[in-house]
Amino acid sequence: MYGLAGSVFADPVATPALAPAEPLFRADAATTPASAPSGAGALGVLSGVWDSPTLLGDMGGLRPALAKYGVTLSILENVETFGNVSGGVQQGFELNGLTTVTMQVDTQKAFGLNGGTFNVSGLQIWGGNLTVNNLLALQEASDIEAPVGIRLWELWYDQKFGEKFDIKIGEQSLDEEFIISPSAYFFINAASGWPELASADLPGGGPAFPLAGLGVRGRAQLTDNLTALAGVFSGSPISRGSSNTPASNPNGVSFPLDTGVLAIGELQYSAAGLDASKASDALSATYKIGAWWDSYAFQDQRYDNAGLPLASPASDGIPARHHGDFSVYAVMDQMIWRAKDNASRNLSLFVRPMFAPFQDRNLVSASLNAGLNLHGPLPGRDNDIFGLEMGVARASNGVSRYDRDLQFYQPAVYSPVRSTETFFEATYQLQVTPWWQIQPDVQYIINPGAGIANPDDSTQRIKNELVIGLRTNVTF
Repeated sequence: MYGLAGSVFADPVATPALAPAEPLFRADAATTPASAPSGAGALGVLSGVWDSPTLLGDMGGLRPALAKYGVTLSILENVETFGNVSGGVQQGFELNGLTTVTMQVDTQKAFGLNGGTFNVSGLQIWGGNLTVNNLLALQEASDIEAPVGIRLWELWYDQKFGEKFDIKIGEQSLDEEFIISPSAYFFINAASGWPELASADLPGGGPAFPLAGLGVRGRAQLTDNLTALAGVFSGSPISRGSSNTPASNPNGVSFPLDTGVLAIGELQYSAAGLDASKASDALSATYKIGAWWDSYAFQDQRYDNAGLPLASPASDGIPARHHGDFSVYAVMDQMIWRAKDNASRNLSLFVRPMFAPFQDRNLVSASLNAGLNLHGPLPGRDNDIFGLEMGVARASNGVSRYDRDLQFYQPAVYSPVRSTETFFEATYQLQVTPWWQIQPDVQYIINPGAGIANPDDSTQRIKNELVIGLRTNVTF
């Protein structure tokens, strides 16, 4: 899921880095008491902390020492509490968090090998899981919810060949580069990053947070404005015969090679292109089209191997298998307004549809994300962002027909027909300092699970859910 808050490495054609933030609290060194030793004023030290891009600064000289050898170290902490105050299976709050540690090595500085980058990252996931415990929604309320534990995330090497082509090989998380909407990166619902269709239909949720997959990715700069991105990866980040969830690969060190092939390609257009000066002359825009195909053996949503409905008493309950599945998608990310007197104040619109034509083997046949975000919503707060988003996930015909079969064969059991789940999100990201963000968030989820029965009250669907919460991000 690309939506990891404050992701360290952004889409190559995405939004440029933020300018240094205006800290809410700034200590002025000039106010240091006269009795304090010269150059050692506590307020002066605090001023340096507030202005630093990271909380730990140069780590007592460690960062500059590592930089001499091309090594960059990044530590990002996300902590949040979210809860549903109405609807759901039950009401309540969960506290959870994510620590992401990333090390990158520039091989030119380290070994004299020009154009190479080595990357390794790890995750520590802790706390509760509101979506699993309270909501049972398809589109998870938070993009950092995952099975608790310490795991390897990405492990790859990228080599440039000239200025316009590079190849990356190793364990990769596709939500860091593919299917990304640049303006949606700061929303908290997980479907804002890695689309719900991919999460629901690909084995194990696909090679995306908290999992990654072995593969090779190539990127070519075709023109100043046009980039082609393509890759071939393991068909599933989880070995065959497992429970097909991230919990089956608890430490991220399972590298299955017997799960088929996932191929993905994407064509990206950036209005600004390689000429950074164009970004200040016109409204920036990013457009993408892409598709993926996976050779994995997918389960039929309705029938068994004998062609009998799985809901029928005569069925053996073993779903039929289909080899291969694919999906197509598009991304439109367009700035639609920029203040004449302040380029940092702007309004962007994004839309991202995704479709899976095969109705028999997919849980979700279509998903859509769309929204607006406003940079600099308040005077003097150029790096704050206010956003509104909605997301839709539609159950496939195979799923809805299976539900109708249940109604026919088991009329005594309440079996609602699944249809569509929709969420709305409003969020405000407050840039307190360059290294600290606070983000209140509100979500409303309609028809959770696309309309499944409440496991605690089997006579009705899960009621619509109002979710509120607060996240803080700290870059160390």
